[in-house]
Amino acid sequence: MSRRVRRRPSPSIDAGEPLIPLSISDDDQETLRVSSAADFQRNWASLPDDTVINLFSYLNYRDRASLSSTCRAWRQLGASPWLWTSLDLRSHRCSPATATVLEGRCAALRSIRVRGVESAAAAIRLRARDLREIVADGCRDITDSTLSVLAARHEFLESLQIGPEPCERVTSDAVRHVALCCSSLRCLQLSGVREIDAEAVNALSRHCPLLEEIAFVDCASVDETALENLASLRFLSLAGTRNIKWASAALAWAKLPKLVGLDISRTDASPAAVSRLLSLSKCLKVLCVLNCASVQEERNHCDMAFNNTKGKLLLAPFTDIFKGIASLFVDIDESQERAVFGEWRSWKKKDKDTNDIMRWLEWVLSRGLLRIAEENPAGMDEFWLRQGAALLLSLLKCLEEDVKEKAASGLATFVVIDDENVAVDPRRAEAVMRDGGIPLLLGLAQSCHECLQSEAAKAIANLSVNSKVAKAVADEGGIRIIAHLARSLNKLVAEEAAGGLWNLSVGEEHKAAIAETGGIKALVDLIFRWPACSDGVLERAAGALANLAADDRCSMEIAVAGGVHALVMLAQSCKVEGVQEQAARALANMAAHGDNNNNNAVVGQESGALEALVQLTCSRSEGVRQEAAGALWNLSFDDGNREAIAAAGGVEALVALAQACSNASPGLQERAAGALWGLSVTEANSIAIGREGGVAPLIALARSNAEDVHETAAGALWNLAFNPGNALRIVEEGGVPALVHLCSLSRSKMARFMSALALAYMFDGRMERVALAGSSSEGASKVNLDGTRRIALKHIESFVASFSDPQLFSTVSSSSAPGSLAQIGEAARIQEAGHLRCSGAEIGRFVVMLIHPSPILRSCAAFALLQFTIPGSRHSIHHTKLLQKAGAGKVLRKSGAATLAPIEAKIYSKVVGSYLEHSEDTK
Repeated sequence: MSRRVRRRPSPSIDAGEPLIPLSISDDDQETLRVSSAADFQRNWASLPDDTVINLFSYLNYRDRASLSSTCRAWRQLGASPWLWTSLDLRSHRCSPATATVLEGRCAALRSIRVRGVESAAAAIRLRARDLREIVADGCRDITDSTLSVLAARHEFLESLQIGPEPCERVTSDAVRHVALCCSSLRCLQLSGVREIDAEAVNALSRHCPLLEEIAFVDCASVDETALENLASLRFLSLAGTRNIKWASAALAWAKLPKLVGLDISRTDASPAAVSRLLSLSKCLKVLCVLNCASVQEERNHCDMAFNNTKGKLLLAPFTDIFKGIASLFVDIDESQERAVFGEWRSWKKKDKDTNDIMRWLEWVLSRGLLRIAEENPAGMDEFWLRQGAALLLSLLKCLEEDVKEKAASGLATFVVIDDENVAVDPRRAEAVMRDGGIPLLLGLAQSCHECLQSEAAKAIANLSVNSKVAKAVADEGGIRIIAHLARSLNKLVAEEAAGGLWNLSVGEEHKAAIAETGGIKALVDLIFRWPACSDGVLERAAGALANLAADDRCSMEIAVAGGVHALVMLAQSCKVEGVQEQAARALANMAAHGDNNNNNAVVGQESGALEALVQLTCSRSEGVRQEAAGALWNLSFDDGNREAIAAAGGVEALVALAQACSNASPGLQERAAGALWGLSVTEANSIAIGREGGVAPLIALARSNAEDVHETAAGALWNLAFNPGNALRIVEEGGVPALVHLCSLSRSKMARFMSALALAYMFDGRMERVALAGSSSEGASKVNLDGTRRIALKHIESFVASFSDPQLFSTVSSSSAPGSLAQIGEAARIQEAGHLRCSGAEIGRFVVMLIHPSPILRSCAAFALLQFTIPGSRHSIHHTKLLQKAGAGKVLRKSGAATLAPIEAKIYSKVVGSYLEHSEDTK
C-alpha cells in the first residue's frame, strides 16, 4: 500500500513523560519580546520573573524541565503556581509515578485533561483539592469506582467530561455518586452510558442546584421524563441516545424553565416531537437535529415542514446553519455569516445568553459533526458539500483549542469514505481546499499545542490522498511544516506527520521537496527513536520511506541517512504486520534501481537483511509475503545477493511460497515467480529450485489469467529449462501445454517470447539425451517426447512468424542495405526484452542453435539474438561482446547465406550480423 488514511482518532497513548502545554492570552504574549538574540544571550539571567514565567508557559513539559535546570532561580520560577493552574496530559500517559512527581506542584491546579483510564485514575494522586474541571477521553474502560473516587476527591468540581468513547462500565450509581459529592457541578458530559435512570437524574436535580449543562451522548437509555426536574438546566444534549419515548420527552422538556439549547442529533426523534418542542417550549432558542432520519424524511416529503419555528433556531441539514446562527446577532451582513465562529466574540450588541449559546454551539457542532463523519451515514453528501465542510473550517477559527481539535479531526474523518482501501471523496477534499482549508490547517499544525498539531497533521495527511490537495499543500509550504512535525518528540504528532509525508510522497513531484526539507532524515530518526511497540509511527515512517525509495536520488539519501539499517531492523524485530509490509516494500524499492546506484548491494550486505526477508515470506499476511518476495526479486539482480539469498534458505522458502499461492492475489503470484526467476539465473540455484519441487508451482502460475504473472512464470521456466534435468521435469509435470498456451495466446509479448525460448531450450536435443540416459525421475518413460516436441516446435514457428514482415523481408533478400536491416530490427523489436541480460553460456547456446538441424530452432535463435542486441537496449553492448567472444560473426554470416534456411533465420541473422559489425566499427 503506497498511502494511508485514518478515520477514527487513535486510541493509543504514549508511555513516556506527560507534556504540559499551557495557554496564555494574546496580551501576555507581548511580554516575550526581546530586542535581539545577542541581548538575550547576554542578559538571560537578568530577565524579569514575569517574563521568564510567560516564557515557560509556551513550553511543553520536557522543554520546561530542561529550561528549569539552567539555574536555581529558574527552577523556582518553573514551579510557579501560575504555570500549574491547568494541565493537558492527553498526548502522553499520566502514570501513578508521574502523578506522584507532579503532586507537589498541583496545589493551584484548576483544570486537567487526560487520556486513558490509567491517566484518569492517576490524576487522583495529584491531590488537587481545588480542581474545578476534569476532561478525560479514551476512557472506554472507566468504572463506577474510578469515577466515584474522582468525584469524591474533588468536591469543588464544576465540570466533568468523560468521552467521546462509550463508558459502558459506568452505571447510574456513579452518576448518583457524582451528584452527592459535587454540589458545585455546572456541567456534566458522559458518553455511552448504558442507562441513566430516574434516580440518578433526580439526584442531580436535588444536589446540584447550579447544574446548567448536561450531555448524555450515545447513551443506551436515559429517563426522559426525569429530566423535567432539572429546573436549572439551560443546555441539554442527548445526541445519539436511544430508546427515548419522544411523545412524553417533548412534553417534559418543554416544561424546563431555563432550557435554551437542545441537541437531539443522530436520534430517531419524530417530526411530531420536534414540532411540539418548537411550539411548546417558551425558553428554547436553539434546537439541533442533525442526521435525524425521520425529521429529514418529513422534510423531503413536505418542503414546508418546520418552516414555522416560532422564532426558534432549528439546525438541520436542510436549513442554512450559518444564516441561522448569525441571526442570533443584529446588523450582521451576509458576507460575515460564514466567519461567525471566528468573529462572534468581536461583534457588538451581544448579551451573556448569546455568548453562552455560541460556546455551547461550538461544542455541540464540533463533536456532532465529528461523530457524523465517523459514522459516515448515507445521504449526507449534499450536506457536507453545501455547508458541512464550511462549518468545520469555520470552527477551526474559534478560540477554544478543544473545539479546533474536534473540527480538525472532523475534516480528517469526513473526507475518508473507505479507510480499508484508502479512498477519499474527491469532492469533499476539494471543497475543503476551495474554502481555504489548507492554509488554516497548516497554521494550526504550527500551534504550540501538540494535540492540535496532531489533529491538523492527520487532516492534512488524509486530504493529501487527493492529488490536487497534495499540490495545494506543497504550494503553501506544507511539506516543510509536516517534515518539521515529524521531528516532534511527541509520538502522536510524529505519527500523524509521518502519515502526511507518506501520502505526500506518493506524488513524484513532491519527493524531492520532502528530501530537501529534511523529511528523509526525520523519518529514519523516527524509526530509531520509538520502540517497536509504536506500530503506528513505525508503519507510517516505513511507508513514507518506501514511497521515497522509488526515486533514485531519494533512495541514495535514505541509505546515507542510515535508512537501510533502520528498515532491516524493523524487518527483523517488529512483529506488527503493517510495519513488516512497509519495511519490506521500502527495501524492495531501495533495491530496484539497478545500475543507477549501489543500493542493491548495500541492502544485501546489511547484516541480517536477506535472512529477515526470507523469513517474512512465511508470514501469515499476504501483503508481507508479497513485499518480501518483491524485495528478494529485486535483490536477486545482484550476483552476490543471489548466492546469499540461497544460502539463507531463500530457494526453499520461495518454492514453498510459490506452492502456497495458487489462489493468492496476482501481485503475490507475480513476485513469488519473479523471485524464483531472479534466483534461477545461477545454474546451481536453478538446479536447487528444480530439486525442491519448484517446477510444478511455476507451471501452475503460468496458467494464471494475469499477464504480469505470465511473464514472471515464463521467465523462471525459461531459466530452469536451460538445465536439461529441469527441462525434463517441466515436460513430466505437464509444462509444455502451459508454455504452448502462453506462447500462442498470452497478450504479453514478453510472456510469449520467453515461453518460446523455454520450449526451444527444452527441445534442442540436450533434454532427450538426459531422458535416454535414464537420469530422469520415475515416470519419464510415459512422456511422448516426439509428439510433445512436434507441438512445441509448431508453436515456436508460429510465434516467430508473427513478427515477420514479408515486404521488408523481400527488400532485404534482394539488398542487405543497413537501413533496411535496421527497419527489420525495429519492426520485430519487443521493447521489454531489452531488459533481459543473458550469460555467456546462454548466448553461446543460441549461437550453437543457429546451426541446429531444426530450421524452426534456427529461426528462434536468430530472433532471440536480435532482441538481445538491438542498439540502444539496456544490455545490447554486453550481449554483442559475448557474441564476439563466442566467434558468432562467422556463424551469423553462414546462417544468413544458407540457401535452405527459413527466411526468418536468414533475415534475422543478417540483422544481428550488422549489429555486430557496427559494434566492431565503433570501437
